[in-house]
Amino acid sequence: MRLFISFVVCLVFGIGLYVSGMTQPSKVQGFLDIFGHWDPSLAFVMAGAVAVGLVAFSIAKRRSRTFLGDELRLPPISKIDAPLVVGSLIFGVGWGLSGICPGPGIVDVGFFNLSALVFVVSMAAGMVIERLVVTVPAAKPAAKPPVGQDA
Repeated sequence: MRLFISFVVCLVFGIGLYVSGMTQPSKVQGFLDIFGHWDPSLAFVMAGAVAVGLVAFSIAKRRSRTFLGDELRLPPISKIDAPLVVGSLIFGVGWGLSGICPGPGIVDVGFFNLSALVFVVSMAAGMVIERLVVTVPAAKPAAKPPVGQDA
């Protein structure tokens, strides 16, 4: 049942991206071309997404479980640090140059768009490289009592 619900949610998301035109790189690049032929329609899509997100997170913050019964784990509020800023800049440059965002890129792969396939494969490679390069502090093992003493 979970797999079916995941499929339906992703299908609705993909249809929304397609209907809004967000799977078209020219739509994204038109939004970013503020000194040329600016297309503000992406701002309306973003505003709709923010509105839905505000409602969803206000509901989620009051819950301890998802609608499917799993533990609800929201990310902690964190500070704005260098990795966040650098990652945002890299994302923005990639988005601006390609006109493809991760969600629409995956939808476009379903339409057999070769550019989107290259984008998604490159994105996945970047994620793998990040995992290999960025060191995450390992959990410290529990302290062992000195030799000869029982705990």
